[in-house]
Amino acid sequence: MQKEDRRTDSGLLPADRPLFFNNYIALHHTTLLFHIQKSPFVTASTDIAKSSSQDFCIQNTMNPVFTNQHSCRKGNCPLSDRSLTQTDLSDPALYDAGIPHQVFAEIRKQPGLSWNPLQGEDGFWAVTRFEDIVEVSRHPETFSSATGHIQIYTVPDDCLEARASMIDMDPPNHSRLRRLVNPGFIPKNLRLFEPIVRQRASALLDDLVAEGGGDWVEKIAKPIPISIICDMLGVPEEDRNYMIELTDHLVAGTANKPLDPNAYGNTTPLRFLPFESPAAFALDNYARDLGNKRRAEPQDDLVTKLINAEVDGEKLTEAEFTNFFRLLIFAGNETTRSAMSNLVIQMVNNPEIFASIKDNPDLIDGAVEEIVRVASPILYFRRTATCDTVLSGTPVKKGEKVVMWYASGNFDEARFAAPLDYDVTRPKMPHIGYGGGGVHTCLGAGLARIELRILLEEILKRDMKISLAEPPEYVHSNFVNGIEKLVVRLG
Repeated sequence: MQKEDRRTDSGLLPADRPLFFNNYIALHHTTLLFHIQKSPFVTASTDIAKSSSQDFCIQNTMNPVFTNQHSCRKGNCPLSDRSLTQTDLSDPALYDAGIPHQVFAEIRKQPGLSWNPLQGEDGFWAVTRFEDIVEVSRHPETFSSATGHIQIYTVPDDCLEARASMIDMDPPNHSRLRRLVNPGFIPKNLRLFEPIVRQRASALLDDLVAEGGGDWVEKIAKPIPISIICDMLGVPEEDRNYMIELTDHLVAGTANKPLDPNAYGNTTPLRFLPFESPAAFALDNYARDLGNKRRAEPQDDLVTKLINAEVDGEKLTEAEFTNFFRLLIFAGNETTRSAMSNLVIQMVNNPEIFASIKDNPDLIDGAVEEIVRVASPILYFRRTATCDTVLSGTPVKKGEKVVMWYASGNFDEARFAAPLDYDVTRPKMPHIGYGGGGVHTCLGAGLARIELRILLEEILKRDMKISLAEPPEYVHSNFVNGIEKLVVRLG
């Protein structure tokens, strides 16, 4: 099998070379090994008071706090005044058993931000606390989605242009595209899908009960969300398994481990995935074909609206349309699938809680919000600093990557009491399972809530006694907290 290659400044690194923190140190700063091994973190010493990013963008680059702020690759050393993560948060293997809560808890204890080196390219600031994630999310003028993109790795400019969709844009371009699809996701229109969701969830659960169990992901968590987003887009019934196949490979594309010799994206370098891969290109081709059909024969669906829409007198470009389609298929499918799979794990681990929900249906909304919080289906999004600034007391230079770890912020002890507990009576307060707020708040949050609520109602209606027949298998990914296989037994 062909090995993945990662291009660096000095050549090519083989795919199986680990991106571990200690390798970085050994290569760049051997004399610090003893100090690092004695303590989990090298703590930054800085007198900068904690300041909100919106207060200012530092213009004086001669300020002494920015001494040695660039990466070693640029000729200076970042280790003298940065708190470093001991664990490489970008390593997909770290998430093979779910969210590594202890790792994130240790990082949250450190003052300010922590720097995560990467081998062969610039590292990133790890933003792990709830309030800091919200701060970054709500200030796109300082922390950009368009400068760079929303994933950790650096990619060439032509790749950025090719993959640009709403999530890789800032206002006003982001606002221009979001206006096109917002009407389809307002509560009044989403409520029209409730009977369809209930009908499909009910039929699928009845089949699972009749069979005495099976793979929850394949039988329940995959088909419900993909069928609804395909209904909205206008994807024909006979093509929906193909959509599942392609989005599965997009998710696999966020890992550096092949699933099978013929899988889409297997030989594509990690930094280009998931949206620059054979699976992504196959989705683009499908979108073009469907768009051409809808242009010739319009239907009452989102593809027809997108292909004919005009914003400020201009229609979407072909790239904008295909990227839109790809984003909606991916986001409308994978994230809800992860939450639905996590629902089963919580039901198995907390049977008494779900018994109380059955007796008190008013708890269902809280149960749904807790599922999204503890599932944290998207592990992180990245932003890039547009100017020198300060976040959580840490100086951040223009152009540096700032990565918001939702999988950490949703378990921040400063925000949530007993954050590892699944608590449906938790006081109502926003989590960041749908993002940290601001312009990039999840478009499909309302749809996900409907799908999860109805699925839970239908499970409780059947008084299903669910147990796990084998441990869950997680998707090998540093981007999605997905469950690949979840075999359940009903009794």
